Amino acid sequence: MGQAMREPRAETGPRGARAAAVGVALVTGASSGIGAAVSRRLAGDGWDLLVAGRQRDRLEAVARETSAATLYGDLAAPGGARELAARALTVAPSVHLLVAAAGVGWAGPFTSMPNDAIDEVIGVDLTAVIHLVRGVVPRMVEQRRGQIVLIGSFAGCVGVRDEAVYSAAKAGLGAFADALRYELTGTGVRVTHIVPGVVDTPFFARRGVPYVRQTPRPIPPEQVADVVARAVRGRCPDEVFLPRWLRFPVAIRGLAPFPFRRLSSRFG
Repeated sequence: MGQAMREPRAETGPRGARAAAVGVALVTGASSGIGAAVSRRLAGDGWDLLVAGRQRDRLEAVARETSAATLYGDLAAPGGARELAARALTVAPSVHLLVAAAGVGWAGPFTSMPNDAIDEVIGVDLTAVIHLVRGVVPRMVEQRRGQIVLIGSFAGCVGVRDEAVYSAAKAGLGAFADALRYELTGTGVRVTHIVPGVVDTPFFARRGVPYVRQTPRPIPPEQVADVVARAVRGRCPDEVFLPRWLRFPVAIRGLAPFPFRRLSSRFG
């Protein structure tokens, strides 16, 4: 896992004093999409940033824009997430905020999904997140201060045709968020699960199949970044759906699972 780090911003002047009061944030998937938008928003709010990703040129551009330290690497690689967490804690004494925005997808019939694609989706979208949290949360608990923000997906709440493994990984992420939140109650560490429907990012191009559904409509990544900023300030619930109406089909699935599944099977 290569890297080219900058030192965190000097804690001098108005911006530095503000950053010192806010803390250090580690954002994964910061090369583009949601991660890049979150990085820009947090930088504007005065956070010192560690931005992580595997697209070196794009990550460098985000780092220049946000005065961030860069951490390169592949979360799908064995031990990649553990190494990233360890390196983050060598650049900064503590990570006060982790935003796990990195994600990969794969669309198509499960029967034709390559084994390496299964490993990558589960590895990046679930296993790597768990290892990242495991790497940074003990120090948060020790200092009784911290926040974990996990970027999930509506697919993990209802299951989506031709995205069986992605849906499974995101469902696991939601369960992990709930269980971890219960465990960390009273420690000073908060857990927020953000559940967008479709976000207008390069995600769909990289998964190999464009988004063609009529609903939900894609939202800009900046809208997710706004919710992250509100979550960090304690101004939103522990679980947030984007757009908010997505909460209703999830509720219907819980209340009437059989008719919901029949409709989903018919309309996808």
